[in-house]
Amino acid sequence: MSYKIQKVGVIGAGTMGAAIAAHVANAGYPVVLLDIVPFKLSPEQEKKGLTMEDAVVRNSLVQGGYERMLKSRPASLMSKGAASLITTGNTEDDFDLLADADWIIEVIIEKLEPKQQLMARLEEVCKPGSIITTNTSGIPIASIAEGRSEDFKARFFGTHFFNPPRYMKLLEIIRAPDSDSEAVQVVSDFCETTLGKGIVLCKDTPNFIGNRMMSIDGSFILDYAFNNGYSVEEVDAITGPLIGRPKTASFRLQDLVGIDIAAYVGNNLYDLIPDDPYREIIKSPAGVKVITEMMERGWLGNKTGQGFYKKSKDAEGKRVFLILNHETMEHEMPKKPRFEAVGKVRKIEDLGQRLSALFSDEWAEDRAAKLAWAVTSHLFAYAAAKIPEITDTLTGIDNAMRWGFSYEAGPFEMWDMLGVAETVEKMEADGLNIAPWVKEMLAAGCQTFYQYKNGKPVAFYDLESKGYQEIAVDPRKISIDDLRAAGKELKRNDSASILDMGDGVLLLEFHAKMNAIDDDMIKLMVEARQMLDDNAEYAGLVVGNQGDNFCVGANIFTIAVAAQQEMFDQIGDVSKALQDALQAFRFSPKPVVIAPFGMALGGGCEVTMAGSRRVAHAESYIGLVEVGVGLIPAGGGVKEMVRRIMTKGMGMSKDNQPLVFAQRIFETIGMAKVGTSAAESAEYGFLDNQDRIVMNRDFLLYEARQEVLTMAAKGYTPPAPAKLFAAGRDTLAALKVGVWMMQQSNYISEYDAFIGEKLAQIITGGNLSAPQMLDEQYFLDLEREMFVELTKQPKTVERIWHMLQKGKPLRN
Repeated sequence: MSYKIQKVGVIGAGTMGAAIAAHVANAGYPVVLLDIVPFKLSPEQEKKGLTMEDAVVRNSLVQGGYERMLKSRPASLMSKGAASLITTGNTEDDFDLLADADWIIEVIIEKLEPKQQLMARLEEVCKPGSIITTNTSGIPIASIAEGRSEDFKARFFGTHFFNPPRYMKLLEIIRAPDSDSEAVQVVSDFCETTLGKGIVLCKDTPNFIGNRMMSIDGSFILDYAFNNGYSVEEVDAITGPLIGRPKTASFRLQDLVGIDIAAYVGNNLYDLIPDDPYREIIKSPAGVKVITEMMERGWLGNKTGQGFYKKSKDAEGKRVFLILNHETMEHEMPKKPRFEAVGKVRKIEDLGQRLSALFSDEWAEDRAAKLAWAVTSHLFAYAAAKIPEITDTLTGIDNAMRWGFSYEAGPFEMWDMLGVAETVEKMEADGLNIAPWVKEMLAAGCQTFYQYKNGKPVAFYDLESKGYQEIAVDPRKISIDDLRAAGKELKRNDSASILDMGDGVLLLEFHAKMNAIDDDMIKLMVEARQMLDDNAEYAGLVVGNQGDNFCVGANIFTIAVAAQQEMFDQIGDVSKALQDALQAFRFSPKPVVIAPFGMALGGGCEVTMAGSRRVAHAESYIGLVEVGVGLIPAGGGVKEMVRRIMTKGMGMSKDNQPLVFAQRIFETIGMAKVGTSAAESAEYGFLDNQDRIVMNRDFLLYEARQEVLTMAAKGYTPPAPAKLFAAGRDTLAALKVGVWMMQQSNYISEYDAFIGEKLAQIITGGNLSAPQMLDEQYFLDLEREMFVELTKQPKTVERIWHMLQKGKPLRN
């Protein structure tokens, strides 16, 4: 059978169902979101005189879920416009809306009977070839489709999303015994490419992989910590980034998930795994006692305002998080625990080296090292014990932990870092049981779980064949490290590199600290552009990297130092160099495609806007934020906004008023607005209509390279130099009035107003007697002039140092 996904249905508008529907809409696909009709009127509905026949009542559950999704933080939708792709209704009046859906996802209450009843109804209404999946996290997949036809069962399996679906990469796919491989593959491909997911195939076992691992791991941490005298604060200081886990660590994660939800999942799992010897940790008296009392008091975590942590204020009125003392059951001020071992190893960047140092004999008696080792070694033992029960491959567990819980590395990857044989010996000395297959692997001469090339896993140990199996290579996943190892790096300095991506496409990679723009980076921008001119073999250039963020802006430390030393000519020269480099990108005769992701702020935004085109990851947070440190864009950012918004807007109609566009630009830059996604960044004007958005960051560089090749094949020609609309003194005066009013209302400070007037001068072209069309260079020169003038102000330098030291803007 041939499957194709063009329309999606989601049944169940709770937190997860509505968020799944939102993410499908984020990808640009129409989605139907349904929920049941309520069983009775609410008190408010009764007061209004409504009846069970009124549409507002019948759709109240789905509407409530939809509205909560709209308000959710972090946001479920990538743009307000995506909401228009969601059609809501109820399962009695609107069930036929699913008749032409290609993929229907069930996300209703976690009870078997209602799910089976829903499947019977779906079999009657869904079209031939539609795929039906369940998002259950604990009910056996096969049991949900019991009683259905063979054809239905062939199109049925599990798709377990992780919350929140927009941000969590992991998607567990669970085949039922009769699932059609083609249907599973179509959904896998759709979710990986279109929804940006990392796919892990799981067996139909309780809680699958991610929640199975985390329930046991979380229960072990509670038991070990409470029985060994560790405080909540100590545990979270140790079980976070120090050992390769996210900042939420252990107890912050419990608060985020919900104390009641975590307890429900654990208790449900306990009953479902009677043959798992590790399950007894779930019923640990020490952990159960604390969790039970918290639930009785209604301390359920973030959703109730307190759990293991509680929001409060200190004596000075500053926000602080009080921390639960699990012995007294009272929330106390944080104590900021210190451990000697942590102080010695925490700055070691490499995870393997950091863990090796922490677990060395030197720190055998250190309390932090003891907890870290207990948690890590227990995770190793349990992960090994669950293969092949929950998955056939160790990559399944590693990927699930990295993608589902933001681990820096999976348990088997970390085990390799520490040395498998040495770690097994230490674990056995501590009384931990080692899975027999691990010992067989070592006995056979296989000393690691993975084989590596250039530091990356290329093959994994396979239990069935008792040897290594190559990890499938997806050509859409381009690794810069692999390019470098293959000798494709053509030029390099401390801040950037130029590499050959293949197919005649160059790559300009930033790799400075936080990818902040400096002189070295600008130099390679110029060289990369020159290489396009000098070599006919190169079809174009991609500007991208694989760091944590694309580019956070200019190196403000060097700006502050230069300003303090009154090196204002040098500051102007660097600004001019960046402007020239980015203009060279914009007018390049060969396509220059920018591939932003994560934060692209300040100068990073200016680089983004300078390309011939952009292929942006969906989670790109783009904005001109210079005002936060007392500056304004000086790499062409204001000029670009004038070109994209003012000039384009005025060109659409002679009746348009320039003040409307000037205010839009002023608010975007002056309020340091940042798009919370690529889609919203486009709404601000940082991306163009012809730019593309890629949902899976793993494919970003590949898609950017393909864009270069497509543009070149179609005979790309650069834009011709054009003049920009300068609104002049009347619009400038209007903007100044607006700035003055904001200051008088105490919305901004006197110095903010000073910066605002400088920004207004650039946007309008200055004190021109009448609107006129001017060259781009005019605006660039004005940008640079205002930028240098601001660096001469002591308050700007003060703001920069405050940002560097405190990590947040100073308003003075």
